[in-house]
Amino acid sequence: MYLSRFLSLHALWVTVSSVMQHYPSVWGHYDVCKTQIYTEEGKVWDYMACQPEARDMIKYVKVTLDPPDITCGDPPETFCAMGNPYMCNNECDASTQELAHPPELMFDLEGRHPSTFWQSTTWKDYPKPLHVNITLSWNKTIELTDNIVITFESGRPDQMILEKSLDYGRTWQPYQYYATDCLDAFHMDPKSVRDLSQHTVLEIICTEEYSTGYMTNSKIIHFEIKDRFAFFAGPRLHNMASLYGQLDTTKKLRDFFTITDLRIRLLRPATGEIYVDEQHLARYFYAISDIRVYGRCKCNLHATGCKEENKRLLCECEHNTTGPDCGKCKKNYQGRPWSPGSYLPIPKGTANICIPSISSIGNPPKFDRIWPNISSLEVSKPNQANVCDNELLHCQNGGTCINNVRCQCPPAYTGILCEKLKCEREPGGCGQSSARGRPGPGPLLPALLAAWALRGC
Repeated sequence: MYLSRFLSLHALWVTVSSVMQHYPSVWGHYDVCKTQIYTEEGKVWDYMACQPEARDMIKYVKVTLDPPDITCGDPPETFCAMGNPYMCNNECDASTQELAHPPELMFDLEGRHPSTFWQSTTWKDYPKPLHVNITLSWNKTIELTDNIVITFESGRPDQMILEKSLDYGRTWQPYQYYATDCLDAFHMDPKSVRDLSQHTVLEIICTEEYSTGYMTNSKIIHFEIKDRFAFFAGPRLHNMASLYGQLDTTKKLRDFFTITDLRIRLLRPATGEIYVDEQHLARYFYAISDIRVYGRCKCNLHATGCKEENKRLLCECEHNTTGPDCGKCKKNYQGRPWSPGSYLPIPKGTANICIPSISSIGNPPKFDRIWPNISSLEVSKPNQANVCDNELLHCQNGGTCINNVRCQCPPAYTGILCEKLKCEREPGGCGQSSARGRPGPGPLLPALLAAWALRGC
């Protein structure tokens, strides 16, 4: 008996493990912004790129409908049943809770019976088009991590466009076109995501895959995020390093999966046939029971937390950064230009922390831990603040920057940035011949800034 139970449990575990391999945590890395490490000089912070966990973003959405009076029920009207388009005795009445279909029912808990859904007015003004814009706004930059899924309670629309905005709704770009006939509706050849590749992944396509007219068993429309990830990470998304590398180095790809707003443009309801039955216009309307959008707050790899404050999502910034998206350096930490974190090198990435600005030198930050002295920077890790970088913190007098952690100075010079003549330390100082080659006051401050940047965020 015990053996049979063991074998049953083992079989269950193998099955679950096999299934889970097909659905890895796509964005499961970079969940720590810093850790303490021990060196010969004591404890120091090791900084790394970090990002918040993915979550259900619908919890934080604001929805707007255009035209505003497009929701059914005011005044009350009848419409045809979903399963039988010629049984038209159903009623929508905004003044009665059981008969109302307001927009918030697109985002409520699913699984109830009867199902809840938002519904538009019927196509009673045919042949005037029945156009509806549903705008989803977050007032925050979002990085999409999973497919966008829209579930229709009516038939899926004959024509629809999914659009995105990166500037809070000021401008819009198409994400994907949907139609029963792409060539007729949008003058585009029909395609699916399977027709794309790494080189064409950003192509805007029209698909006929999700527009099958008035069918009660065909309700769902997808915008495939994971299928596009798979062009870089493999069919099961196991090679995430490849995807991270592409996102890190290709801004257009990174922007493609980034939004502030989504807009669903419903252009023609499901008709199920070539012509519209003008004797039964109550058959034609839009009804949506569920919208799913999964993503994470964009924090430029400078935060693991994202909180809601005054009905707005805000990154809980680290690395001495600030702003809704951690998009700038904090006051007194502007010693070099702000930069987003980097996914590279895998698996920790590079933090690109903000370092103290020159104006803060007079009041250096208080250290509340054990810190290495300046010389220990020679063994600091690449994720820590740079001593030199050949961009802003140059090695002086012909010195060479070695791995961003020290300057290799010419024989006659010394100092963190090779800013001092060795002869200055000798008895009698430098002679006249040496003085002619003496540099001006060396920029020691940037090196001190780098040392101070090792403090915690």
